[in-house]
Amino acid sequence: MHFVDEARIRVQAGDGGHGVVHFRREKYVPKGGPDGGDGGDGGNVVLVGDESLATLVDFRYQKSYRAERGTDGAGQQRTGRSGEDCVLPVPVGTQVFNEETGELVGDIVADGQHLVVARGGRGGLGNVHFKSSTNRTPRQSTEGKPGEGYALRLELRLLAHVGLVGLPNAGKSSLVRAVSAARPRVADYPFTTLQPVLGVVRVDPERSFVMADIPGLIEGAAEGAGLGTRFLRQLARNKLLLHVVDIAPPDGSEPAANVRRVEAELEKYDPELLGRQRWLVANKMDLVPESDRQDWLDLLAEELDWTGPVYGVSAEAGIGLRRLTTDIMSELERESEPE
Repeated sequence: MHFVDEARIRVQAGDGGHGVVHFRREKYVPKGGPDGGDGGDGGNVVLVGDESLATLVDFRYQKSYRAERGTDGAGQQRTGRSGEDCVLPVPVGTQVFNEETGELVGDIVADGQHLVVARGGRGGLGNVHFKSSTNRTPRQSTEGKPGEGYALRLELRLLAHVGLVGLPNAGKSSLVRAVSAARPRVADYPFTTLQPVLGVVRVDPERSFVMADIPGLIEGAAEGAGLGTRFLRQLARNKLLLHVVDIAPPDGSEPAANVRRVEAELEKYDPELLGRQRWLVANKMDLVPESDRQDWLDLLAEELDWTGPVYGVSAEAGIGLRRLTTDIMSELERESEPE
């Protein structure tokens, strides 16, 4: 399945209905006055958060959306019917930008949240509004206002507590599989993860958090190489980043050098990401003799001048996973406590 995290659409709200010129014409009422009704308001285009959706794939096939026009007014001061809104369900975590100006229109962060992205035009006024002591038979009315129309860009950013970063084949997918019920593809070749995968990590029956397996980064990702910036942006909302590194890479590369390669791409894309809370997770520790594991971790932290937490785990053998997930849960709970 191809993950779609960006879509461009055109939205058009409904025009307002026109007001009308009309006069009472009733038997035995010789002096009927103006009674032209107002036009109905045009419908809005509304985005609604839907937690059951995971991608923007539906917007690939239909690019244009239009709300209903308001109907015209009628005699007897009858107001026209307002146009129906055009309601578009979108995944929670969708940001909406004006394509022409780049301005952020709004942010869908909760299930059921409504965001009006194009407002319908107001209905016109009927001639009943123009009567006066000097103008008993007004023959003027106003037309309905046109509805707003915009070109929009939708961006989906995953709402996960913890995001995994690292080179391809660092073991991120295996880690998510080991600690949650998610089942991302795992294989011994790069880019087995072609779309972000969310896994719910349940520490105990009452406590859990969401972990996002982000596709691996390569050099040049900030300029679009490999899977490019379309997945770097997924890290923007993670409260905690886990930098996963293969402690014993099969290609003979140095783990510290591999960490720096990913750091360079994060800094190019958004320097703020490097300032985000980031823990170092050395994976595949089962390949290191048990007596040497702590020494390897200490050496890696020293080479990187790493001041944050460092964990040695093995997603394959289950080493260190309980301690890692428990510490993550405690940290997230600490951050969520009111000051």
